Amino acid sequence: MSHISKPLFLKLLYIFFFCNSVSLSWSSPLSLHFPLTSLRLTPTTNSSSFKTSLLSRRNPSPSSSPYTFRSNFKYSMALILSLPIGTPSQSQELVLDTGSQLSWIQCHPKKIKKPLPPPTTSFDPSLSSSFSDLPCSHPLCKPRIPDFTLPTSCDSNRLCHYSYFYADGTFAEGNLVKEKFTFSNSQITPPLILGCAKESTDEKGILGMNLGRLSFISQAKISKFSYCIPTRSNRPGLASTGSFYLGDNPNSRGFKYVSLLTFPQSQRMPNLDPLAYTVPLLGIRIGQKRLNIPGSVFRPDAGGSGQTMVDSGSEFTHLVDVAYDKVKEEIVRLVGSRLKKGYVYGSTADMCFDGNHPMVIGRLIGDLVFEFGRGVEILVEKQRLLVNVGGGIHCVGIGRSSMLGAASNIIGNVHQQNLWVEFDVANRRVGFSKAECSRLLP
Repeated sequence: MSHISKPLFLKLLYIFFFCNSVSLSWSSPLSLHFPLTSLRLTPTTNSSSFKTSLLSRRNPSPSSSPYTFRSNFKYSMALILSLPIGTPSQSQELVLDTGSQLSWIQCHPKKIKKPLPPPTTSFDPSLSSSFSDLPCSHPLCKPRIPDFTLPTSCDSNRLCHYSYFYADGTFAEGNLVKEKFTFSNSQITPPLILGCAKESTDEKGILGMNLGRLSFISQAKISKFSYCIPTRSNRPGLASTGSFYLGDNPNSRGFKYVSLLTFPQSQRMPNLDPLAYTVPLLGIRIGQKRLNIPGSVFRPDAGGSGQTMVDSGSEFTHLVDVAYDKVKEEIVRLVGSRLKKGYVYGSTADMCFDGNHPMVIGRLIGDLVFEFGRGVEILVEKQRLLVNVGGGIHCVGIGRSSMLGAASNIIGNVHQQNLWVEFDVANRRVGFSKAECSRLLP
């Protein structure tokens, strides 16, 4: 789940609605174009309690997505998708977030908490003939609905009210509604359930893309989607441009896939997110050294701690304490004298350096590699190992997940640069392929 008012991703702690670069070491019937812009982003069981879905790569299930389009996007710290919503359509800016379920838009918010400016785009329900509120009598506004942990409330107008509270105290709240996404005259979704925020500390909405039944992809029956995040520009205010596909991607012939870890619906563990894109991370290398991190650290234990998820809504990668400590130990061994003492970026990342020569530090450390199953590796080349966080400070793009209040490993978007990343929902797998994402523009 992304949050967009701080420089680092912060996990959602409470949901009051419903109930229950980077490179790789290997290498649609209708195309609609919508602009994506950039926005600074705010900053699991044992072997018997999960199973890996073994899917055939030779005979994957065919794509059945009823809507297909390609768009370009600008990338700085988050991906912002402009989508046409309503009848007639109104363009809405949404953070593309593979780590959350409920999509929500800004709906003429009465106020935005300072110091943020008013939203640049705000949906006006009175202008859409397809808009409708969810009444309190709607089944989804009743307690004990699966996938959620706390119920919605009923407002004074007998409408279904929701609130999102984030770890840093910011929030979004409003009513649950139904509305259509109008891609073209021939591609219009049925009314989908989403949040209509009337008060928020953020100026953008969220496009929830996880595996939950009320995510955008589940409600719109999207079988797959993919994106290619370009190398981030180091110049302030200048964003890079990448590519996004909803539905089939013509570049997928070169993708290599890892199967998602799946969890029984009946199995609910306190620290597990069963709706995340959970992948089998096996280990981490720095330079030529494979770090001495037990493989169990990257997979859910009996309480659900330790799952590894791919999240477009998180800027930095985050690791559980055991893995983070081993990474930091190696960084300290290699360049400890150069670390900026006492500095922590976004409350989670303390492997940072002063100065304007990050490539020198990168050469001393070497390449960073995340090892997955089936020989899949994400390679972060040494010349792009450090992330410019401003003020002449560069950090290794890894934070400590426990400082987020999370018990998971999270592969953030900074480590998805110059990759095609495909979420093949129909076949329960994630595909990767090396790419020069900034060169893919039409």
